[in-house]
Amino acid sequence: MDRYLHSNAVVYASLILGFKMMTSIFSFYYVKIFLDHYHVSQAWFDVAQVIYLFWNAINDPLFAYWQDNSKLEIFRSRRLNVLYGAPLFALSFLLAWFPWGDYASHPWLAGVHLLVALSCYDAMFTFIGLASCALFAEISDKHEDRLRLTRYTQVASIFGSSSVFFSQVLCDGLNNMASFQMFVVVIALISCWAMYYTGTHVRTMYDNDVLDAVDIESPSIPFKGNDSSGKKKLDSSSLSSFTQFKQIAQQKNFIIFVTINFMQIFQSIYMSNFLSIFGDELLPQHVMSPFYRKFLYGSAFIIPQILVLCLSPVVGRKGYYCVILWSFYFKVFCAVVVFMAGRHQYMLLSLFMLIEASLPNTIFAFFNLPVSDIIDADQERHKRRLPLSSSVFAYNALFTKPAQSLAPMMIVAILDRNHYQEKVSGDMTTIQHQELSSAMFTVACAIPFVIGLLQILVWRPYSIRDSHITIAKHVES
Repeated sequence: MDRYLHSNAVVYASLILGFKMMTSIFSFYYVKIFLDHYHVSQAWFDVAQVIYLFWNAINDPLFAYWQDNSKLEIFRSRRLNVLYGAPLFALSFLLAWFPWGDYASHPWLAGVHLLVALSCYDAMFTFIGLASCALFAEISDKHEDRLRLTRYTQVASIFGSSSVFFSQVLCDGLNNMASFQMFVVVIALISCWAMYYTGTHVRTMYDNDVLDAVDIESPSIPFKGNDSSGKKKLDSSSLSSFTQFKQIAQQKNFIIFVTINFMQIFQSIYMSNFLSIFGDELLPQHVMSPFYRKFLYGSAFIIPQILVLCLSPVVGRKGYYCVILWSFYFKVFCAVVVFMAGRHQYMLLSLFMLIEASLPNTIFAFFNLPVSDIIDADQERHKRRLPLSSSVFAYNALFTKPAQSLAPMMIVAILDRNHYQEKVSGDMTTIQHQELSSAMFTVACAIPFVIGLLQILVWRPYSIRDSHITIAKHVES
């Protein structure tokens, strides 16, 4: 049995490996390639981001309800979701890296390219991501098995996130487009194979139940069983999606969590998309060697996984509530220190940028724990036979995923008002260069400061603080 669980954990980790390889590359490069190489206009960039904002928000609950209630095995089975979704995810990942035509003659084409690439990528990102979340909870219900899965997935994430580092070392980022395009094709093939391997071999506790469920042609019927107190338990599949949403969204802790999660995602996306843009401007070439710059950009995607492993014992002793709160205080402190030191303290600034690129993603990994507690509280409150894990993840995404569009829209608007387009075209004056650098430095310090203060105020009333004496039952990838 132990050997079976070990092999199943390896199989699941293969999914995380492939997933992280592509998502790390996409989040780091897609804004830069469309701004600096395809020269998409701000108007088209904003249009694409607004449409992406709405699609990004609604596809999570749509796909979650579809996967939880479909009568077709290909959609109901998490394993088949991954098996058949992997090639489509790889293809959607590749859409962004190959130009569709002459963007100088047809500027609108770059905007359409961005819109299609974002929408297709996010659709498959959501589809595979929800299946990954559900697989984690369904592989085993034993605490020690889930701890093993957690360790394996963190190791897989370290290797997967290193794709950004290797892209810097082997291809010099986007400076050598031909090499970069070959690199992303190889990444897509490896990732597709890794996820396909999971879709072929992973097994869950509910494989037979899924087969039974898809054989039922009539609508789902409420479960007639009772819990230990004699109260009837409800089969949540008999509820409408609006009823499920209302029951979840009215919980105080859920509202608090999605608020701080929205801000955390905003900061994380901002640093992932603009780290290289800000770094190239604020850290001059004569100060930072090319190797150090590549190390800075690449390690920003690896360090969070290492920090998660290091902080896990602290979370076990003190609880996630305290660790998350401390991180908010720390980011405010760092922002104040760097702003007071000034933008010409390059070593301090580079360290600050590395911290701000790593810390949000590190703490975000522990957000699985409050989500887990919210799922358990919802299940107990509404006497559900099975937890609404996929739906809670999806409704959380409904509120938080707009941050993925708002962050680049806001930053690009600020940069364009401070002569970033002149820099891209090569027509920047010395005064404009100073204004752009000053604006970037102010943004780099202001965002963690403001977001950290707001998160402290919002997070303090969160009431589930003692769950570290038990192990969370539901984890989001």
